[in-house]
Amino acid sequence: MPLSEHEQRLLDQIERALYAEDPKFASSVRGARLRRPSRRRRLQGIALFVLGVALLVLGVILPLKPGGVPVVSLLGFLVMFLGALLTLSAMRRGGDGEESTADGEGGGTPKARRSSFSQRMEDRFRKRFEDEP
Repeated sequence: MPLSEHEQRLLDQIERALYAEDPKFASSVRGARLRRPSRRRRLQGIALFVLGVALLVLGVILPLKPGGVPVVSLLGFLVMFLGALLTLSAMRRGGDGEESTADGEGGGTPKARRSSFSQRMEDRFRKRFEDEP
């Protein structure tokens, strides 16, 4: 549900006040939201993938195969698959946070596809902030 004009104006005033009072804090909060969890999730996915590969190889080496099924290798494959999914999903979502620092400040079109709503809101905020004396 979109905000009303009054609510949007209040939100803009709060944002301007935050930037006026502590611009370093405001920029660090805005930039940290998208980047850090994605990087952490990516590293967790890579670690899971490596653990899965180790379990897969260990399952081939160990003679433990109840019922003829290599349980350790199967578990390793599942862990490896989960790690790959986690890494790929983090890389797909992480593009917004990393590309925001690479975008030019000249108002050109961003290289990565960002959500149009957030991009418009950011552009509006920058224009308002730059236009004020």
